Amino acid sequence: MGAPSHPSIDLVIFDCDGVLVDSEPLALRVCVELGTELGWPLTEREIVDRFLGRSERAVQAQIAERLGEAAAATWGEQYRLRLAEVIDTELTEVAGISEALAAITIPHCIASSGGHDKMRRTLTRTGLYDRFAGRVFSASEVARGKPAPDLFLHAAERMGVAPARCAVVEDSQYGVQAARAAGMRSFGYAGGLTPADWLAGPDTVVFDDMRKLPVLLGLL
Repeated sequence: MGAPSHPSIDLVIFDCDGVLVDSEPLALRVCVELGTELGWPLTEREIVDRFLGRSERAVQAQIAERLGEAAAATWGEQYRLRLAEVIDTELTEVAGISEALAAITIPHCIASSGGHDKMRRTLTRTGLYDRFAGRVFSASEVARGKPAPDLFLHAAERMGVAPARCAVVEDSQYGVQAARAAGMRSFGYAGGLTPADWLAGPDTVVFDDMRKLPVLLGLL
């Protein structure tokens, strides 16, 4: 028998929005509304392409370039307010994630483009916060957000695991690009808004059912 093509997985790094909590459709709806109101009408596909998986800084920079700093500030303020409202009334966890997490017995953490306050709100709302308390990392902690590898490398370092032994679970094209840049295997969840072909690439397994994740990780 030849040597395995990859070392064993010692850490699973989860994105948050669209992987743990089903917040992306809510965020998409808010962005469509704001774009129409503020003078940058965007289709759902354009929003997924431009914004999904990017840090708040990166999204704000795009809006400011198009509409100016004042409009970008208004967009950011209104986005946070409106998203908080729909999170509190409509947010659910991603289908199958609780079952997957119950079967993942190796160390796991979160590394998300979202801020800590937002993640605390969404994870608490869905009952997932206690599963990850103390192991939640945000793009606000690093110089560059996804698709740069900084956030995933930061999470691996904090968790004490070499990048080659990490697996990243992502739902955005920028997230899987960041995982590859970090030298990590990626598992691209195509059960949400991102088309499967946007996630496909080297060292990436694309799947559409969270319940299959433990098997894909080689844990069952």
